Amino acid sequence: MILKETDMKVLLINGSPRKEGNTFIALSEVARTLNEFGIETDIEWIGNKAMQGCIACYQCKKLGHCVFRDDVMLRIEKKVEECDAFVVGSPVYFAGPAGALCSFMDRLFMSHKPYLQYKPAAAVAVCRRGGASATFDRLNKYFTISNMPVVPSQYWNSVHGGAPGEAMQDEEGLQTMRTLARNMAWMLGALKDVARPEAEEPVKTNFIR
Repeated sequence: MILKETDMKVLLINGSPRKEGNTFIALSEVARTLNEFGIETDIEWIGNKAMQGCIACYQCKKLGHCVFRDDVMLRIEKKVEECDAFVVGSPVYFAGPAGALCSFMDRLFMSHKPYLQYKPAAAVAVCRRGGASATFDRLNKYFTISNMPVVPSQYWNSVHGGAPGEAMQDEEGLQTMRTLARNMAWMLGALKDVARPEAEEPVKTNFIR
């Protein structure tokens, strides 16, 4: 299966405060493999500055975008609208994703869910030793509440590496990234001309009523 000369784009979010650390290595393996299928990729770094979190003001429902117009959101939200698939990578902090990334993802999925729905998605966790499964699970929650098909691989999407560059030594982890990319290319090709399912009007209930 080779998709030549496609107009498909995959957006990859690097949620590590280290721009070219082990998370970048893992995402780059995904991107490189996608490129082999003729799929354009863009790795966007959220930076290492303080990240505003979502305050549940719901102004995005009126405005169509997050009320906080910081450079990171301005730069990435347009790319989210244009991409065909979405990958997010994070280092493991206390068995969870990096805090700044969670703040960014909360705001992005609150304000841009209509642009994310039905796009294939995957999460990647990078750790020294443990906590990858919990991080992987946390990030996948964004997708499974947003009608996004989750792309599988041969193993849970984790790569190991502590010191800078050590991820290059995790042969199984890097192979998992390549398998993930191949499956994403396959899924993009299979879904390209398939109509989205008709959605019901959302029903909202509160557990205290």
